[in-house]
Formats: sequence, C-alpha cells, structure tokens
Amino acid sequence: MPEGHTIHRLAEDHRSRFAGRPVRVSSPQGKFAASAALLDGRTLTGTDAHGKHLFLGFGTGEDQDWIHIHLGLFGKLGFGTVPAPPPTDTVRLRLVGAHDYADLRGPTTCALITGAEKSAIHGRLGPDPLRGDEDGERAWRRISRSRVTVAALLMDQKVVAGVGNVYRAEVLFRHGIDPYLPGKDLTRAAWDAIWEDLGALMREGVRANRIDTVRPAHTPEAMGRPPRVDDHGGEVYVYRRARQACHVCGTPVRTADLAARNLFWCPTCQPSASGR
Repeated sequence: MPEGHTIHRLAEDHRSRFAGRPVRVSSPQGKFAASAALLDGRTLTGTDAHGKHLFLGFGTGEDQDWIHIHLGLFGKLGFGTVPAPPPTDTVRLRLVGAHDYADLRGPTTCALITGAEKSAIHGRLGPDPLRGDEDGERAWRRISRSRVTVAALLMDQKVVAGVGNVYRAEVLFRHGIDPYLPGKDLTRAAWDAIWEDLGALMREGVRANRIDTVRPAHTPEAMGRPPRVDDHGGEVYVYRRARQACHVCGTPVRTADLAARNLFWCPTCQPSASGR
C-alpha cells in the first residue's frame, strides 16, 4: 500500500497538471459513472492529502465537491500526455485536461463526497507529518497512554496518518527504539525526535518520489556496497532486509509478524529493555 509521501506527491501532480482548468471526467469501468457525469467539464479547484487519502476538489466554498480516493493495496494512479489512448475497462476514473490525463485503477475508494464528509474523514485520522495544520501533540497524547507497542501505534492511521510499514521500520531504527516498546514507555523526547524525523523523511520522499532513509555515512557510495535492488526502491536500514547484515553494526536484521504486517528491526541497534 502506498505510504503518505506518495499520496502527497499525487496531490501535487494533480494540482500542477489540472488545477484551475476545466477537465473531462469519465469512468470507463462504469462504477463511478454517475458521479463522473456530475463533474465532467467542471474546473479542478484544488487538491488535498491526509495520510493515505487523496482529495480532488471541484467548485468553491459550500458548493465544493470532492473526489475521495484511497488506493488501498491494489490501486494505481498514473499520468500521461494527451491525446489519451482509449481506456481499458479497468479504469475507474479518467481525468483529461489540456495537456495531461490521469487514470485510476483498482482503488479501495473512489467516491464523490461533500465538504462536510471530507471534514469527517480528516476528523477520524491522526496527524499527518506532511500537513502543516498539526504537530505531533495529538498523537503523543494517545501514544503516551497506550500499552500497545510503538510499532503497532505508528501503523494505526487514527494515531499517525500516512506512516506505513517502511517508514515505521526505518524511523524506529534511526532512533534506536525497540519496536515492541509499549507506547507508555516511550519518552517525550524520543517521540518529538521521531515526529520531526518522519516529517523530514517523508518530505524527501515527496521530492524524490521514493523512500530513502539511510544517513550519508551509510549510502552505497560511502560504504562501497552495491545499491539496494527492490521494487520499493530507495536505500533503507532494515525494511525487507531480514537476515542481512545491519549497515551500522553487522548484526543480522530480524523479522517477525506484528498486527498482520512484517516487522523488521536490528536487535543490537534497537535493544530490548526486556532482553527479548
């Protein structure tokens, strides 16, 4: 599932390609056809992203309508230049502007919603490190009272929005935190450092359109090692590196199942207080 930086990048891409101009809106697959007909020919007035949720706005003020998109596990959103080729019958949503088109396939959610419904979605999500409307305080209040592991809390979109399996594993490694540490045992200083680091890492993810988390001393060039080859791209410390040597200490990276997702960590760089 795409992490938050991808969704913010998609919001930027839609804004730069379509905002301020009328767009043709269609649903070749048919599942969004009625809503597409209501939007066809209208001007895309804005885009927004919160965690893993993308919003495309049409209209202004109280009359503004929004396409709400959640890609889920299988959704794909791609762009091309006009003239757009004939769409396949898997395209849920197609936008066509003066110079570009966008095709959405296989999303978990593609729905036309009101401004009030959009606000309700924001209200049930945790703070997003890439949004400027909140700091990490609201997340800290939930984490500091919880007996749930820090690793599970970071993946809970009601606690922190936009963090997925890669950023979860990598930020905990970068701060030497045992992923099994209960939230209530995390110090405020550690949380503040995690929140700040998530913002920096995810902003870089938006810029580069990939996840890179290694510090300069641990890049392939600095270490004289081959670049990582993985369909997720980017240089990382522990994510999907089970049984490989840690870039920092050489200990084999461990993996385990936690809340139905694969967890990755270095037992030396992220020592357990319980001695696990």
